[in-house]
Amino acid sequence: MKKQSPNLLGAVVRDYFTDHLPRLRGTSPHTIHSYRDSIVLLLRFVSEQRKKPVAVLDLVDLDPSGILAFLSYLEHDRKNGVSTRNVRLSAIHAFFHFVASRNPEHLDLAQRVLGIPFKRAQQRTIDYLEYEEIDSILKAIDRTTLMGYRDYALVATMFNTRCSSARDRRCSCLRPAVDQTFSSAIVR
Repeated sequence: MKKQSPNLLGAVVRDYFTDHLPRLRGTSPHTIHSYRDSIVLLLRFVSEQRKKPVAVLDLVDLDPSGILAFLSYLEHDRKNGVSTRNVRLSAIHAFFHFVASRNPEHLDLAQRVLGIPFKRAQQRTIDYLEYEEIDSILKAIDRTTLMGYRDYALVATMFNTRCSSARDRRCSCLRPAVDQTFSSAIVR
């Protein structure tokens, strides 16, 4: 049986995960695991598509068309959302930045992979703020001026009421509270 010599992909993956990310970049273990999971999924997918064992895949097998097929597979077959797809693509981009810097003979391949764009994902709205976040916002308001007291009163009211309640308020509802706040500010 013919012995398979190590190929470039194996060496690059090894150096990337054992030296580059943890030692040179100081990447957190969680990020390394996330990148590793993304690359493992990619290699398994490409292996199945090319009908080759993962152990014999080479760097040139990770071409843009294969990576685009992988990203499509994530969304349609694995039912991943756009944000998960983008996280996987981010890991692939990071890997190919390393490939480009370490193996200039594959710069063309790396540039084509790095040219794969992220999909736009709908931004999630922030449903609530933690106490510390609210506290830091309120502390940032300069209450040494009348405008600062006004801003503080409005923001504190906003944080302490439901949006529909705050929206339905009229200036006349706030006037007694604001007058009392401003008069105590002036007295100080």
